[in-house]
Amino acid sequence: MRVGVDAVDWAGLRHNYGSAEEIPGLLRRCAGPDPDDADDASSELLNLLFHQGGWICSAASAALPFMLRLAATPQVPSRRAMLELVATLAAEAGRVEARFLDPGWASAWERALPEVLRLLDDPGPEIRRAAADVLGACESPGELLLPGLLRSWEAEDDPATRLELVLALGHAALRAPAGARGAEVFGLLHGLLDAPQPQIRLAAVHALAPADPGLPARRLDLVLEAVRDPSVESWRRTSSVRTGVLGVHHWTSELFTGPAPDFALGVLADHHDDEQRIAALAQAGGLLSRWRSPVAPLLPRLVGRLDDPVAEVRFRAVELLACLGPAAAAHADAAASLLSDGAVRTTRRKESVAEAALWALARMNDPRCLPGLIELIAGTRSGFASNSAHYPATDRHHVGLPSLPEALCHLSDHAELLLPAICDRIGTVTDDRLLHRICETLAEWGPAAEKAVPRLLGLLEDDRTWTAAATALAGIGRGGAAAGSLLLSRTRADGPHGELAAWAYWRVRGEPEPALELLGHSLAGQRGRHPELRRLAGLGARSAPLADRFRAMTADTDPWTRVEAAHALWAATGDTEDTVPVLTAVVRDLAEGRYLPVMLPAVRHLARMGHAARPAADLLRGVPARDRRLRTNGGWRGFTQDEDIRSAVRELLGATSP
Repeated sequence: MRVGVDAVDWAGLRHNYGSAEEIPGLLRRCAGPDPDDADDASSELLNLLFHQGGWICSAASAALPFMLRLAATPQVPSRRAMLELVATLAAEAGRVEARFLDPGWASAWERALPEVLRLLDDPGPEIRRAAADVLGACESPGELLLPGLLRSWEAEDDPATRLELVLALGHAALRAPAGARGAEVFGLLHGLLDAPQPQIRLAAVHALAPADPGLPARRLDLVLEAVRDPSVESWRRTSSVRTGVLGVHHWTSELFTGPAPDFALGVLADHHDDEQRIAALAQAGGLLSRWRSPVAPLLPRLVGRLDDPVAEVRFRAVELLACLGPAAAAHADAAASLLSDGAVRTTRRKESVAEAALWALARMNDPRCLPGLIELIAGTRSGFASNSAHYPATDRHHVGLPSLPEALCHLSDHAELLLPAICDRIGTVTDDRLLHRICETLAEWGPAAEKAVPRLLGLLEDDRTWTAAATALAGIGRGGAAAGSLLLSRTRADGPHGELAAWAYWRVRGEPEPALELLGHSLAGQRGRHPELRRLAGLGARSAPLADRFRAMTADTDPWTRVEAAHALWAATGDTEDTVPVLTAVVRDLAEGRYLPVMLPAVRHLARMGHAARPAADLLRGVPARDRRLRTNGGWRGFTQDEDIRSAVRELLGATSP
């Protein structure tokens, strides 16, 4: 191998980070005697040749034969890692567009395939499993693969390798031309649906489902028996799945498309194994995060887990009640029963079940959350998140608590009881980010937070904290009039800080001149974007001299700028002829169930425009009835995004109805 490696012009090849000159050294380290160093080298090789996917680089084509030689050499410690990397690259080669596939990959793979097939006979079962995984992942036609896979199936006695072979046979049989043995494979797989081993039956369902999508639902009893059987742990030893209960539940749930809750209800049935009950709640969370209709059938099962003996189960159950919020309000008593449950998760933050119950009651606007939240505001150790976190919307539900200010955000109805603790805490906060988040919560509460003004005046005099105070005062409005002179003096600050002071001054004193001057100036420069436009819209007709700029910015390439410019133009002039079409264009995809965060302010602005926004209302009339959640975030935030946009659409429909 060393001679062959040195014969390649690696400097002329590319990987994800540039020249491939370091690839030979990594391959040699993968072959070295130190297992830890070989593992590090294989991880680096994966990063260089694959990274996050999206293309097959020229270095991957050149490295392929050497990785397979390493995989075929018994004394090499990284054999399995090499095959796993080959499987990753082979799968990606079948997914990417031709223009992202290195021209040398096809011929390199054609030469490599016999090497992979030979590894099906390797003495080590972990190598046989990994080779079967490669064959299942690649795009080679079935006629080249099925004879070798069937021969291996007949000879194989390792249980985990047999699972891997079933999956590989299913994948290969679907890749045309399948050859003379394609029909034989499908007959074998259908016969395995009645095999005595639950996991072989499950593997057969997975193997057949791509060609028969209705099979999992028809054989739901078989599927549920397998994923709830102790033998499900055997999947940990496979190469393609490599996971236990939680992962197999999720992998199998992907066979059931749409909002049907049958699989989730099945795994939620009582089970003696703690991990099974945890995995079942993960499935419920994933389904509820994507669809609204499963709420009714799944909600009683969630409530039934609130008295589970395992803290993680109780936490996940009540955390899902928090995500559902108003939809779960009928079960507030059940959530409140956990307020004294101090058991904690095994996570880094050590969130407690009681804290999840507080969050659930806060989402339900239930006053029983107030005593516990007041303790946390005062500085009691908390499992609530330290920062605002955003997670992508996926099929899996991200379990976790918000930051404490986010939990408080929608509790303005209870501001009078919460404000004393918040005011006391403001004076002791040393974390600037936390202080800003608390003040943003006060701003969200608006006039209800007026009793915090004296404490905010003290912050306004401090150069370190005045912007947080100004943000809160702007939200509170006229109740903060005593801050007027201090805010006016801060308008001399440079850039956005001066604009914030001017905006807050307008909000507390009703005098628009400083805000109009500074915000208008920023709009004329390079910085002017949607935050400034949003504030200028708040000035209403007073910003009419800037109408031409607003109009020009309704054609901006940035949708946020277009939305806020259209709103500012309407607020300044009452123009709906030009602004309604701009906003309607931004929300058009919402009618088809595609949501972006910019659509929420667009719909809210349209609702303010009343009957003139009827075209948008007609377009969005079917949105409230859509089952799929409208979100871009995962975790609890995806649920609140869905609630907010639906509420805004309903408001628009009400504002435009005869």
